[in-house]
Amino acid sequence: MKNNLPDITQTVLVEAPIQKVWNYVSTAEGISAWFMSNDFQAQVGFEFTIQSPFGPSPCKVVEIDEPHKLSFQWDTDGWIITFLLKEIGSQTEFTLIHGGWKEADSIVPKAKKSNADVRDIMAQGWNGIVQNKFKQVVES
Repeated sequence: MKNNLPDITQTVLVEAPIQKVWNYVSTAEGISAWFMSNDFQAQVGFEFTIQSPFGPSPCKVVEIDEPHKLSFQWDTDGWIITFLLKEIGSQTEFTLIHGGWKEADSIVPKAKKSNADVRDIMAQGWNGIVQNKFKQVVES
């Protein structure tokens, strides 16, 4: 049995109604404001590109349950990014899950590093993005 790395999960409570948060996770402009440039469209099956530090990353929307869940395949390594939104009064709990990790010692071709190393780097990155930039952008 393969021993794949665990998902990266980041959760933050934002001072914004769920529809405002949804607009930041379900539009190209919204995602660009806190993550990376892209040509996203909220349609299941839509193929789009995220402009990552390693070059253009092909992506595909795999699930939408407005305004609670959105998932897409990111790049060619089997990664799935999921945004979960939960309304809590006038606030919204936002959870980002970066799943689809392979075994620790397998190599991520674009990064030329092991999955374990890339996951560690991305876990730190997601922490800063979700806890700081995403919260700041959505609450402004």
